[in-house]
Amino acid sequence: MIKKLFLFLIRFYQKCISPALGPHCRFTPTCSQYAFEAISKYGIFKGGFLTVRRLLKCHPFNKGGYDPVP
Repeated sequence: MIKKLFLFLIRFYQKCISPALGPHCRFTPTCSQYAFEAISKYGIFKGGFLTVRRLLKCHPFNKGGYDPVP
């Protein structure tokens, strides 16, 4: 139930909010897609942990690149 809510919120962000902000993510897949895949695959706790770890790496001093969900 909570997992589905988080996945819905991520999709809402991807479809409604992100297009208005424009592309900012330095990684492939994007941070929101990474979050969706991580939570889908591992659940809310481990997937959430992986997502937070990824978001902390997404800043101007990191060059980014390909970083898939493990």
